[in-house]
Amino acid sequence: MITLAMNVISLSRFQFAMTTLFHFLYVPLSIGFGLMVAIMETIYVKTKNPVYLKMTKFWSKIFLLSFAVGVVTGIIQEFQFGMNWSNYSRFMGDIFGAPLAIEALLAFFLESTMLGVWMFTWDRFKPAVHAIFMWLTWLGSALSALWILAANSFMQHPTGFMINTKTSHVKLTDFWSVISNEQLWYQFPHVIFGAFTTAAMVVAGMSAFGLIWKQNHEFHLKSLRLGLIVGLIFAVATIAAGDLQTRYIIKDQPMKFAATEGIYKNTTSPASWQAVALIDTKNEKVDQSIEVPYLLSLLSYHKLSGSVTGMTKVNKELHAKYDKKFGKNMNYYVPVKTLFWSFRIMAGGGSLIALVCVLGLFFSRKKKNTLLEKKWLLWVLALTTFLPFIVNSCGWLITELGRYPWVVYGLQTIADAVSPTSTVGGLLFTNIVYFLLFAALGAFMFYYARKTLKDGPDHLEKTEIYDDDSAVDPLDQEVFNK
Repeated sequence: MITLAMNVISLSRFQFAMTTLFHFLYVPLSIGFGLMVAIMETIYVKTKNPVYLKMTKFWSKIFLLSFAVGVVTGIIQEFQFGMNWSNYSRFMGDIFGAPLAIEALLAFFLESTMLGVWMFTWDRFKPAVHAIFMWLTWLGSALSALWILAANSFMQHPTGFMINTKTSHVKLTDFWSVISNEQLWYQFPHVIFGAFTTAAMVVAGMSAFGLIWKQNHEFHLKSLRLGLIVGLIFAVATIAAGDLQTRYIIKDQPMKFAATEGIYKNTTSPASWQAVALIDTKNEKVDQSIEVPYLLSLLSYHKLSGSVTGMTKVNKELHAKYDKKFGKNMNYYVPVKTLFWSFRIMAGGGSLIALVCVLGLFFSRKKKNTLLEKKWLLWVLALTTFLPFIVNSCGWLITELGRYPWVVYGLQTIADAVSPTSTVGGLLFTNIVYFLLFAALGAFMFYYARKTLKDGPDHLEKTEIYDDDSAVDPLDQEVFNK
C-alpha cells in the first residue's frame, strides 16, 4: 500500500511538472510578444515607415500561434486540479479561487477581447487608436501573470489566512495581504522581465535565420536590432530582479537557496561559491567542487563577508518546527542536484543572452554594420532563439521543486494534496495522453512558426495594409444588392 501510494504521488508530480513546464514555454512568449508587437506598431505610428507595419503584421502571426497554444495548455492544467489534486483544491479553494477568478474575469477578458478587436479592425480605426488595442492586449496578459503569480506566491509564502477549525481548510481573511505578499513582488518582476526577454530573443533569433536565408534584408535587420535592444534591456532587468528575489529566498526559504548552491554544512565567512560540484545526495555531502573565494558572500549579501546556512541545519530546524504536525519521518531535503544545475543554467543562460545582445548590437551598428560578414555570429544569434525557453524552464523548476515537500509551504504536503481516487493505471494513461497531446501541439507550433519564417515577410498579402481599398466589408449594403 505504501509503495502504491508513493507511485501515485510520483506520477502526479511528474504529470504536473510536465504540464506546467510545457505551458510555461508559451506563456512568457505570448506575454513578451504582446509587448514586441505593440512597440513595432507604435514605431510605425510615429515614423510612418511601412517596414514597421510589415513587422507588426508578420510577427503578430507568431504571437497569435503562441497565444493559441498557451490557452489550450492552460485549459489542460485546470482539469488537473480536479482530477489529480482534489485535496489541494479543497484545501486551497478559498485562496486559490479568488485571484484565478479575477484573472479570468478581468485580465484574460481584457487580453482576449482587445486581441480580437485588434485582429479585425485594421481598416476601422486610425493607426494610433489601433495600436492602443495591442497595448491593452499586452496589459491584460501582464495582469493575468500578476494574478496567477499571486496564487503561486501564497503557495510559496502563505499570508492573509486562517485555518477553518471545522473543515481544516485555508480561509481567506485578508485579500490585501495576499496581493501585497513580499514573495509576489520579488517573483513577478523576475518572471515578467524574463517574458519580455524571451519574445525579444525569438524575434532577434528568427530574424538572424532570415538573414542567413538571405530574405528581406531591411526587414530582418530592423527586427533583429529591435529584438536585441529590448532583449538587452530586459535581460539585465531580469538578472537584477533575480538577484533581489534570491536575496529574499535566503531568509524565506533557506533550504531552497542552500540546495541551489549545493551547501550541506554551514559555510565559513567569507563563503566561497561552488561553480561546479559533484554532489552525493545519499551521504549528504559534496565530493569535489571548483570554488571561487568570497563570491558566494558577495552574491548573497553584496559584501565580502557573511556565511550561508547549510541544508543539514535547515533540515533540523524544519523538523523542530513541524514534527508535531507532520511527524518525524518527513524528508525536508529538496531535489538538490536538479536545483543546483538548474540555477547555474538559468543564471549562465541569462548572462549569455545579455552578452549575445551586446555583440549583435555592436556588429550591426549603423556606422559599421559588419553583421552579415560574421556568419558565426548570425548562427549564434539564430540558435539563441531557443535559449530563453531553457532558462525559463530551469527557473520554474527551482521555484516549484524548491518548495518540496510542500505544495503549500508549511501547511500542506504534496502527499496530502493528491486526489484519493487517483490510481497508477489512470495516471499512466493520462500521462501518455498528455505527452502525445503536448508533442502534437509543440510540433504544430514549431511547424507553423518555421513555415511563417520560411515564407518570409514579403509573403504578406496586400490586403493586410491599413489603406487597402480592395478589402470588402461582408456587411456592406452594396454586397447585398449584388
